[in-house]
Amino acid sequence: MDLYQSIVNQVANALDEDVGSGDISAQLIDASTQLETELLVREDAVLCGIEWFDEVFRQCDASIVTRWQARDGDTISANSVICEVSGPARGLLTAERSALNFLQTLSGTATVTRSYADLIRDSDCRILDTRKTIPQLRVAQKYAVLCGGGHNHRIGLFDAFLIKENHLAAAGSIAAAVSRARQLHPDRLLEVEVENLEQLQQAIDAGVERALLDNFSVQQLRAAVELNKDRIELEASGNVDRDSLAEIAATGVDFVSIGALTKHLRAIDFSLRYR
Repeated sequence: MDLYQSIVNQVANALDEDVGSGDISAQLIDASTQLETELLVREDAVLCGIEWFDEVFRQCDASIVTRWQARDGDTISANSVICEVSGPARGLLTAERSALNFLQTLSGTATVTRSYADLIRDSDCRILDTRKTIPQLRVAQKYAVLCGGGHNHRIGLFDAFLIKENHLAAAGSIAAAVSRARQLHPDRLLEVEVENLEQLQQAIDAGVERALLDNFSVQQLRAAVELNKDRIELEASGNVDRDSLAEIAATGVDFVSIGALTKHLRAIDFSLRYR
């Protein structure tokens, strides 16, 4: 499914959840009434979610017009007006909450990602997201991570291998799991989670593209980089926070994956102000 179709479907589901059989409060307003509004952000943030915001209004009433003064990925300042929305009052009021829900959630993801990415902006290390996303918003949040300056890990269980501890226990060994993966889908990224340097050496010998270094200390990460000698990509993961990120990136790993980008979410404060 492409991004646009995903947006259409997510918005349709959100409106079905919120509007149901009809917005009975909006029916109190005369159908001919028009409204003009301003979208205000009440805190510094990274904007994300314009297409979702616009699609909500489009599905409620296609005659509603949005006029943006910023783009996804832009840094926006507290108390600034970033969009004007005008059109029939009924559709505008019906759409308001769902539109803001998408915008506050995706901007929250983009903003926290930017806060991490800025900490290592002078490093060659890249920030990765994970599959720890809000249900039904996987594609949306991964787009928000890109807007915040991060990078995407696999989208789901279908587009890349990540062979973890339980997979290895069932397969018998790293070599056996890697061999089977190559037979099944030779075109997919092949990554193995390792818990020590011995397993890392096995992964290198098996010819994987990337190893996930699970909960390695900083000292262990440095040893892993030395052992690897740039033969495969290395990804650090586990208990990463703002205090530890710069030191982890400085070890020489290629990636740091951070579940907090998408699961520890604080919504950005937006409001639609009526003129």
